[in-house]
Amino acid sequence: MTKNTMGKVNKTQKAEKAGRPADESVTSRVDLNESKYYYNRELSWVLFDERVLDEARDRSNPLMERLKFLSITASNLDEFFMIRVASLKDMANAGYNKPDIAGMTPERQLEELSDATHKLVDKQYSTLTRSLMPLMEQEGIHLILQHEDLNKEQKKYVDEYFMKNVYPVLTPMAVDSSRPFPLIRNKTLNIGALVAKKAKDGKKSGSDEKEFATVQVPSVLPRIIRLPSETGDAVIMLEEIIERNMGKLFANYDVICAYPFRIMRNADLTIEEDEAADLLKEIERQLKKRQWGEVIRLEVADDIDKRLMKVLLKELNCKEETVYRIPGPLDLTFLMKLCSLEGYDKLRDPEFVPQTVEELTPDKDIFAAIREKDILLHHPYETFQPIVDFIRQAAKDPDVLAIKQTLYRVSGHSPIIAALAQAAENGKQVTVLVELKARFDEENNIIWAKMLEKAGCHVLYGLVGLKTHSKITLVVRREEEGIRRYVHLGTGNYNDSTAKLYTDIGLLTCSEPIGEDATAVFNMLSGYSEPLNWNRLSVAPLWLKDKFLSLIERETRNAKDGKNAKIIAKINSLCDKDIIVALYEASMAGVKIDLIIRGICCLKTGIPGVSENITVRSIVGRFLEHSRIFYFENAGNSEIYCGSADWMPRNLERRVEILFPIEEPALKANVYHILDVMLRDTLKARIMDDDGTYSRIDKRGKELLSCQAEFCREAVAKTEENIKKVKSVENGRVFTPETQVDD
Repeated sequence: MTKNTMGKVNKTQKAEKAGRPADESVTSRVDLNESKYYYNRELSWVLFDERVLDEARDRSNPLMERLKFLSITASNLDEFFMIRVASLKDMANAGYNKPDIAGMTPERQLEELSDATHKLVDKQYSTLTRSLMPLMEQEGIHLILQHEDLNKEQKKYVDEYFMKNVYPVLTPMAVDSSRPFPLIRNKTLNIGALVAKKAKDGKKSGSDEKEFATVQVPSVLPRIIRLPSETGDAVIMLEEIIERNMGKLFANYDVICAYPFRIMRNADLTIEEDEAADLLKEIERQLKKRQWGEVIRLEVADDIDKRLMKVLLKELNCKEETVYRIPGPLDLTFLMKLCSLEGYDKLRDPEFVPQTVEELTPDKDIFAAIREKDILLHHPYETFQPIVDFIRQAAKDPDVLAIKQTLYRVSGHSPIIAALAQAAENGKQVTVLVELKARFDEENNIIWAKMLEKAGCHVLYGLVGLKTHSKITLVVRREEEGIRRYVHLGTGNYNDSTAKLYTDIGLLTCSEPIGEDATAVFNMLSGYSEPLNWNRLSVAPLWLKDKFLSLIERETRNAKDGKNAKIIAKINSLCDKDIIVALYEASMAGVKIDLIIRGICCLKTGIPGVSENITVRSIVGRFLEHSRIFYFENAGNSEIYCGSADWMPRNLERRVEILFPIEEPALKANVYHILDVMLRDTLKARIMDDDGTYSRIDKRGKELLSCQAEFCREAVAKTEENIKKVKSVENGRVFTPETQVDD
């Protein structure tokens, strides 16, 4: 399948496929093309990171969890700069002035983002120093930010630690006429210094000639060092230990000043796939370029010496607006390591263990269970282990003929990769699409692709011009009745690690129509086969957007005809203009629309006559909301879908994505229950206000409910009920709720 055959369909074709005239994209009452009806995507993302930061400021969260949320905001911001801000800079540098749907040019977006992100960083450090560090002190966790604050015993300890563990690893880099300014690697923490040569007698020279030098803080060493302490735990940052001992790195020089700095480079890969003879080698080559891309952010200590600052700005070719002066330790992602200090369980959320699904206990044949009925999994409340077991059993089963799977992001020691390799070694036909263009997982995926090829798997590297973001596994098995196809479809990646942290939906089925569609998907990915129609699945980039528009417009027609009409959508992001216009038109027709959107939302609520029937809420909690679920009332004959795609142009027009229906009544009721509980959340939900900001729900007169806590409770209760059923059967009688009451 080529980029041309999988590319965009023009708007007229889309309108015709959706069953509406092309000239009816807006109503006669308002012009929905006007920019005033949309928020800017990037500024909306900053609001999302602020909601994460709000969890770090929430006193109802345990201290260690608050530190985690603060760390996550820093990690989020890093990626945002490397990709989104970098992309805007590229556009501005190229003179691209076309405004976005909110009417903002790249230049204006950069200006407003600079202001918004500087405020966000200020809020991050205010949260750390004013809120969290005093609480840490109360709990006996002493984070020493400056080496000058060490006591005598601790100074001796860090000096010995430096000589034994740090000094041998460091490589000080001086800059002079024979040694050019060194490459400062992306995201690394460094200490810059101005040094002056000592007089021959060893005394200070008094010379005005100062030279620049730098040393990278080694990432191979722990950044947090525990210190001897009479009370509680005392820790100090590695860079402070190095800074204290800088003189030992430049023996013949006086260290005039030394301050930490950190840069963020443009990490948005530009891959000419049409011209690349070997995509794998081209991506490997492009990955190396990330280390010397344009500097888009420079973080420095807020009290940095002006002379040193001048050198950094010049040598790194930075402008003042790219500088972030930090009143504390640089790179707050270190807080995630700090949270792992032992002995502070009371300062963490109670551990939650994903629960076993009754239909898929380890002692059951997974293929027999799927033949009995479709099985729905809700991660992380229900364990991801059955999906690993599904691949493992298929790898060993002599009746399994073929396994086909798409992989976007996998864990560092993936059991699924190991099972696929074993399947190939066992003589199965194994086809794996490893998406090499999965951002920041490119290097990891290259390693897995080579390993799978070595094991004998057929490895595909994705499609030219598109990312394969769909999550699907097909197992072809020979049985007495003939060939049967078993399929897993999911909203999340085949990553056993993140499956414990991300909320996702998975479906296991042996439905023949879905099996036929799954075969068509893999034939499309591996060759030039483009199916004329689909039984149950909807696939991007050619068919999925039309499907969504058709479903939304059906609700619009039903509302106009006086029929029941309602839409609930749970997604990560909404910024596709065609989808937003369709939602506006549905709202104007009277359709009640509830959107649960974790991150970006370019739609505006509360616009008189346009979006008064639309609510938008964002839920940020201990788990990352990642599932995509779609409910359409359909005049009383409701339909529910799950999928891998958000309502974004990249997902609907530039990726291979899959939407799948939930058809069994019991499973539909289960998924609707998930949406219903989320809409009743009063503790972790924030509602979008008419001005685009988000506020917590007024709890007066309402049930105090956290949807994530409720799903944890329900999963545990279901497991306990299943255990009682098993024990009752073992005792010779079947357990029912009535017999429990009698007992």
